[in-house]
Amino acid sequence: MLDNQHRVNLAGGGFICYQLIPGAADKPYLVFLHEGLGCQAMWKGFPELLCRATGHPGLVYDRLGYGLSSGLREPRTLDYMHDYALKELPQVLKQVIPGKAFILIGHSDGGSISLIYGAGQNPLLKGIITEAAHVFVEPETITGIEAADLAWEKGKLKGLAKYHGDKTGPIFKAWSETWLTDWFREWNIEALLPQITTPLLVLQGQEDQYGSAAQVDAIVRLSSGPAEGQMLENCQHTPHLEAQEVVLSLMADFINNLS
Repeated sequence: MLDNQHRVNLAGGGFICYQLIPGAADKPYLVFLHEGLGCQAMWKGFPELLCRATGHPGLVYDRLGYGLSSGLREPRTLDYMHDYALKELPQVLKQVIPGKAFILIGHSDGGSISLIYGAGQNPLLKGIITEAAHVFVEPETITGIEAADLAWEKGKLKGLAKYHGDKTGPIFKAWSETWLTDWFREWNIEALLPQITTPLLVLQGQEDQYGSAAQVDAIVRLSSGPAEGQMLENCQHTPHLEAQEVVLSLMADFINNLS
């Protein structure tokens, strides 16, 4: 178990586990939102590195169904990321850092969730950083998830149990089966992007197995605030681990420029 774990109960049932990273009291919190199979521990210390580099405090948590938090309570729908963005995230912010300014840092699903939340224009939200976020479903996405699903069936992803315990099977299938269903091909949040006015930093690996540069292009082109997109060389779906020094520098510069 990670150190300094805390818990908040959700209004709809279940609980969320989180940890806080110390930083300057007058700086916005960096709120980290993990990927579709991720959790706090799978950031592998990156949040601490970024908080240390910028002096900002941090909040890292496991969404419902992941890591140390309680399991999923119902089947996923087309709008499951909206639920995480508009129902779960506001509760976490209100209970853990009430009234505090914050910056969202989201990886993959967490990036998409950050964008959905950002469209609400909360004045406490000072910026958004996404890594490998999706705003629509691409053929590359389907191919990548099909490959992951095959690896799961062959027992090659057993290491996920270290992070999710007895929730591993349910959360993997919730992820893969949702994205691979015919009805999820219609998922698209491009219409929300013009409502985002907060500054954006949009990162993606050039060799991302789950999406193309079209994702970055759409986010930068359609959002209404200042937005910078970066495609990272020699990098797949996890830039903060595969190109850590570059990503740390890009994120720190973006965060420092906000203040």
